[in-house]
Amino acid sequence: MAERNQWKWQEPGTAWRGVGVYHVTLTVPSREPLLGTLVIPEGDPLKARIERTALGNAVIDELYVMGRHYPAIRILQFCLMPDHLHAVIHVTQTMDTSIRAVVRGYWQGVKKLGRAYTLSVAAELNSQTINEVEQSVGATNEGGYPFPVFTERPFIRPMSRRGQLHAMIHYVQMNPQRLATKRLKPGYFRVQKDIVIGGRSYDSVGNVALLMEERFATVHVRSTMVKAAEHGDDKGLRDYMNGCVLAARKGAVMVSPFISSQEKLVMEVLLQDQHPFVLLADNGFRDYYKPADLLFDACAAGRLLILSPWPYDEGKRHISRAECVALNTMAEVFCNALNETETELPLK
Repeated sequence: MAERNQWKWQEPGTAWRGVGVYHVTLTVPSREPLLGTLVIPEGDPLKARIERTALGNAVIDELYVMGRHYPAIRILQFCLMPDHLHAVIHVTQTMDTSIRAVVRGYWQGVKKLGRAYTLSVAAELNSQTINEVEQSVGATNEGGYPFPVFTERPFIRPMSRRGQLHAMIHYVQMNPQRLATKRLKPGYFRVQKDIVIGGRSYDSVGNVALLMEERFATVHVRSTMVKAAEHGDDKGLRDYMNGCVLAARKGAVMVSPFISSQEKLVMEVLLQDQHPFVLLADNGFRDYYKPADLLFDACAAGRLLILSPWPYDEGKRHISRAECVALNTMAEVFCNALNETETELPLK
């Protein structure tokens, strides 16, 4: 506990010059594997590693240069992937400049590295093959080399809640393993469009074969159950939550947005007991989407289908009450439609 209490968390809306913990992501916008190559020894994702290119090594070296130039900064964790870099950094004391300015300086440094890389590539090519290389990195040559590699500013995410640091470090460490899993099981992580259930179209990630199961049931904890439990009568709530788990153990595929804390507890049991379920998401799927943590493992095992009725909204942060009501209604319609009809697998 003493170790946890040493952290001072960056609160939303506060200045970016003070003590805080941040997750920084630098991406090659073209998503070309210019920084490294994924290696999966013996086809085992647990052994996956990234073999860095010269450019990848230079990007990591520049990260350490940033740390040496700003003594208040500690690099807690980093992971170089073929097309992006994750770093978790801790600002240990108030600085004269903001973390945004520090990361912007790092970005300027890696942009120079990218230009040097393209110059070295150009030196090895004749003019007839330059256009092909430009296309491979998703850039155009306007007035000659060097064309840019790192055109997008790094993304900076402050971590303001306890538990985020541990979760983020774990996420960064697991990146190679998860990329290997996606490569080995691409069908479970590919976004599929226009899956129609109960008259509504969904986008999906996960095992659509779950739609062929025989029985579906919702997980929807009503507010009346929660209020009764708060006043000492928790039997109805306990019986309902236990009933959801028993239904899953008897073969029902549970369907829910899993919004409330009680519903999340049911989902935790489903994950722990390795029962299949359908998760209705309140946001769509961005490019290169992958589920987080235990959901990722369930997806890789074919026990999870994530559906979203809405397109991806980059600015979305919180679910509204109207969306909660809509998703719970969709879960009911979803289950009724699949329980009453023979479902054809909506594969394309």
